[in-house]
Amino acid sequence: MPNVYATPDDSVLLLQLTDSHLFAEEDGTLHGMNTAASLEQVVRQALAELPAIDLLLATGDLSQDGTAASYQRFAQTTACIKAPKRWLAGNHDEPAVMQQLYGERELLDPVTDMGNWRVVMLDSTVPGSIPGVLSTDQLRLLEDALADEPSRHHLVCLHHHPVSIGCAWMEPIGLRNAGEFFEVTDRYPQVRAILWGHVHQEWDTLRNGVRLLASPSTCIQFAPRAEAFALDRIAPGYRWLRLHPDGNLETGVVRLPGFEFSQHPGGSGH
Repeated sequence: MPNVYATPDDSVLLLQLTDSHLFAEEDGTLHGMNTAASLEQVVRQALAELPAIDLLLATGDLSQDGTAASYQRFAQTTACIKAPKRWLAGNHDEPAVMQQLYGERELLDPVTDMGNWRVVMLDSTVPGSIPGVLSTDQLRLLEDALADEPSRHHLVCLHHHPVSIGCAWMEPIGLRNAGEFFEVTDRYPQVRAILWGHVHQEWDTLRNGVRLLASPSTCIQFAPRAEAFALDRIAPGYRWLRLHPDGNLETGVVRLPGFEFSQHPGGSGH
């Protein structure tokens, strides 16, 4: 049974943090950016700007090196957010390490009922692979979660992008079986939004009336509509989502003010 938070008459506020790419070392950098420091700044900004947060979503690539120390750092940095938290894995993560550390907690629960909404967290990772695939088990989990709660509105979360975002170099590294994924979601009109990470940039569009959302990383940003890998100088940030009982969704992206980034070589662009 999923955990239930808030009553169906409440609107709820969600915070999405994604693609933090933390290292075991506190001074670890990705393309010259200290990822632990940028995450700390984004968390402080979110706490300063948002009223009471009802749920924190961490949508993959919490870690760059898959170490226990990097996940502990993420947990410690976000401990000041006094709300339930849900994590899912990205292609840089080590799901087995996450499970070993936090598998007995609610942190990795895939289904959470929040107000009049159900939030489903899917694992699209493939060991040793940058692109993603939703396994048969994950597609079944999604189908069961949707079928079990037809009266709730649903927010479906994963790491890999299921649609083209106009970046040629990212086309091959998204969700490889997006067709199978949409075959499930298209059958359930209660799906209101699909949310992901991985792309290190903002994306907001509609597909068959369903909101499709991607969000900035808490560290480096990828240049939109780039043919080849390229970084953007725009600041790190977060996404907030206000889920209303009637199924309406308000959302926005907030970036760190006054942030300057100069690219340095090193690190992975995926």
